[in-house]
Amino acid sequence: MNGNAGDTGFVLCVDCRGYEASLIVRRLYRTIPDADAATNGLVRVVDESGEDYLYPQAMFVALSLPAGVIERLAS
Repeated sequence: MNGNAGDTGFVLCVDCRGYEASLIVRRLYRTIPDADAATNGLVRVVDESGEDYLYPQAMFVALSLPAGVIERLAS
């Protein structure tokens, strides 16, 4: 995954194989910082259930968004 996994932000799902009930390809998801997960190649994502779970980083692309956009998406 590109970007700093420790930053709260947003990622774009590019692969949901094995997690079709929880993720949708081309959908934007909010991330929650989790340094331990990042060291193991995982990212903590708030998925379709509204709860946060760990997923492989390779399933997402980190997005660099302007602060104003992040604030609006996070609210």
